[in-house]
Amino acid sequence: MKEADISIVIVNWKVRALVEKCLKSVLADTKDFSTEIFLVDNDSRDGTPEMIMAEYPEVTMIALPYNRGFASANNLALKQSSGKYLFLLNPDTEVQPGFFKTIINYLETHPEVGILGPRILNSDFSLQESIRRFPSLLSQLIILLKLRHTFLGQHLLKKYLAKDFDYNREEDVEQIMGAAMVIRREAFEKIGYLDEKFFVWFEEVDYCQRAIDQKIVIRYLPTCAILHHNGASFKKQRILRKQLIFNKSLIHYFYKHKPFWQLLIILLILPVNILLTAFYSWWFNNYQAKDE
Repeated sequence: MKEADISIVIVNWKVRALVEKCLKSVLADTKDFSTEIFLVDNDSRDGTPEMIMAEYPEVTMIALPYNRGFASANNLALKQSSGKYLFLLNPDTEVQPGFFKTIINYLETHPEVGILGPRILNSDFSLQESIRRFPSLLSQLIILLKLRHTFLGQHLLKKYLAKDFDYNREEDVEQIMGAAMVIRREAFEKIGYLDEKFFVWFEEVDYCQRAIDQKIVIRYLPTCAILHHNGASFKKQRILRKQLIFNKSLIHYFYKHKPFWQLLIILLILPVNILLTAFYSWWFNNYQAKDE
């Protein structure tokens, strides 16, 4: 079987209209390359698998009987992939014209790069900040205690959120957003598959951490771009459920990559976080949601 230039993996959950836009943008931009496209549907129950099989015969459709999470669904497709490059792409995205030509030509001429992250734009084409440094205990405590939008919180999170990063410059980084991650096959073989203990959140952070631990270069490239209709799929989850999923992923990340005493502090602060989240959820459902 001939190796494809690039394998594109899209995991969908209940965003049928957006995933069709995503596919159209990918197909329009990959005519000059040998590609394989995998669409993994996490039991959306919105007709996505039927639509893909009827209208996009060039796409390999993997329909799951239940929601296995982002990491697990990606791995199913990655195990079938043959591409020289692997592209993990969110369903709520649209690649911009010339995207694939730019990334493939760049990776062909920069063999030192193992993982590549593009410029990411909001739906209105404004910049979406997509570069962060690895989580620290302080940064995650601020987030768990809902202090992110306070003056002190914003100041203390500047380093973690890479507020000093120049998005117009090509640069090696610690982590890129998982909405669009291009991985060289040789790097993938060293790093391995996504950790399936992350249902969603932190799976790309963990992957980048494992890459950096093996001295694999992760680079941001501003000359190629995607639109990201941010979080369209996961917005469908309830506030408290989202927080519980986030907390579980955070615990697993700290268990894998941080000293035990830091994990212990995170565990001790979680009850406060749940109370704060429950209060916010009550307030949002009773007041904010009614105003929208």
